[in-house]
Amino acid sequence: MDKLTILGLVVGVTSILIGQALEGGSPSILLQGAAFVIVFGGTLGAVMVQCPMRVFTTAIRMGSWVFVEPKSNSHLLVRQLSEWSVLSRKEGILALEARIPTISDPFLNKGLQLLVDGASPEKIREVMDVDIHRWEQLRWQSARVWEAAAGYSPTIGIIGAVLGLIHVMENLAEPSKLGSGIAVAFVATIYGVAFANLLFLPVANKLKSILMRQSDIHEMIVDGLAAIASGENPRLVELKLQGYLE
Repeated sequence: MDKLTILGLVVGVTSILIGQALEGGSPSILLQGAAFVIVFGGTLGAVMVQCPMRVFTTAIRMGSWVFVEPKSNSHLLVRQLSEWSVLSRKEGILALEARIPTISDPFLNKGLQLLVDGASPEKIREVMDVDIHRWEQLRWQSARVWEAAAGYSPTIGIIGAVLGLIHVMENLAEPSKLGSGIAVAFVATIYGVAFANLLFLPVANKLKSILMRQSDIHEMIVDGLAAIASGENPRLVELKLQGYLE
């Protein structure tokens, strides 16, 4: 669980509520169900119109990465690839065939299978690069869904504010209700801007940084497998892969 993400959300929301109280306003006025439905529902609908179903569902699933990043032990991978390099140097590449059933990661499993099948380093890169490209393409598009939501949210907030003002204009005969009615109307604008800058945009940027780390791991795997296929010295293979570690 990423504690910094949770702390950031708590700090952001709490700061807004405290600021409202310090200005003499009631924090409770910011809790408007109608404004929430308009902004959140409108933004969700706009995003659904924009992207294909697969991209949308992937974006929703990726949202959990902000709190729990996918497990990827790069140090373990370096050690594993280095061991394979030593084993292939001593006993030949076919000695790695027994390791294939033990690999649960489909990407690594496919690469090891290509290595055991005797594919050249160039062919391993060619085949694996296609998988990397497809993996990245779907997930970068999904990360941009959150970015798109950050663009739609403030505009939908303005729509909510206008709808609120229309309702206020309907009650011009009762001046006592105008002040509170206008205040409530502009809560939708606050929701739109807050969702964009406290949620959607930070999530999009964090997902992009996670994807960059995941892509580095994929590149490391390809480099390691290609080095083993080339018959490079295991020590050189290990040193090369350690360059990917933070």
